[in-house]
Amino acid sequence: MNFFFDEVYNILNISNMPLTKNALIRYKTIDNCLRNRCKRWTLDMLVDACSEALYDYEGVGNISKRTVQLDLQMMRSDRYGYNAPIEVYEQKYYRYADPDYSITNLPLSQRDYEMIQEAVGMLRQFQDFDFFTEMSDVVNRMQDQLAVSKSNRKPIVDFERNSNLIGLKYLNPLYNYISRKQVINVHYQSFTSLETKTWTVSPYLLKEYRNRWFLLGMRHRDGKLLTMALDRIKGIDSADNEQFVEKKGFDSRTFFKDVIGVTKTRKTPLATVRFEADKDQAPYVETKPLHASQMVLERDEDTGKVIFEIKVVLNVEFYAQILSFGPGVKILAPEAAVKTMRDMVRKMYVLYP
Repeated sequence: MNFFFDEVYNILNISNMPLTKNALIRYKTIDNCLRNRCKRWTLDMLVDACSEALYDYEGVGNISKRTVQLDLQMMRSDRYGYNAPIEVYEQKYYRYADPDYSITNLPLSQRDYEMIQEAVGMLRQFQDFDFFTEMSDVVNRMQDQLAVSKSNRKPIVDFERNSNLIGLKYLNPLYNYISRKQVINVHYQSFTSLETKTWTVSPYLLKEYRNRWFLLGMRHRDGKLLTMALDRIKGIDSADNEQFVEKKGFDSRTFFKDVIGVTKTRKTPLATVRFEADKDQAPYVETKPLHASQMVLERDEDTGKVIFEIKVVLNVEFYAQILSFGPGVKILAPEAAVKTMRDMVRKMYVLYP
């Protein structure tokens, strides 16, 4: 697949664009700062904010005042189409004269449109390849957004998304730490904890489930494999003096093969689950399997009921999935899963007597 990514890079090669990646990070950071009118932003504060953002995203920081001063000049100019209304008040502080202004609200330029359209067209040449199936939704989203930007028409493709999720700012830094096999300190506060705890972790994998992101990594203190929700992370920083450790037996390609969701520990057993779906739910279960291992065992043509089998870990996400079907799905085996469901239904009944 290297040739595929090489072609994408040749079209969107950032070194051939007037803006570098680091500059874009700085401009976006300055934009976020100047939009926040609850603070009075000095040049030193903008320098610190840009340095911190670059360290989080690229692992580099400590930029100069001169660099940020040039960034402010560039954002004020029309070179990139920003024409940002940046003003200095009290001869010390920076802000936008227009409180509603943001560089992210600017429409695509004709050059931007043509470049992205070329990339989308090139990507569609690979739609017959197996690996394209995982990218097709991204390409469709790009193409639809281009049409919206160009013609101001309403979108015709609506993807599930939640841009307000807490912790998304850690995605790119964590990706870089994982790719570089770099140990990190994770400052984490679970829903059940009253205080933030710091763990030294070798990070392995970023996992998304139902629009929520999780980090998998091994805690150095006890060798335990942790699953940490990004929206519960309070901060991350590199642990430069620690050596990256591979977890024995962990393979990110197969770890979630027998899992619905993200919860998997030594205490969550693997089971062969048989369940019955009534005539109303059976078509939905059959067309959208609960798990890749799902198979039909029996089909009653008279009642429309179908008995399915899956081989999965019995975790909280599994039970939540079964409960989502209400009375339309009934677990038949194993007995441990039947008992758990029975206990949960009894507790629910107390709420709705």
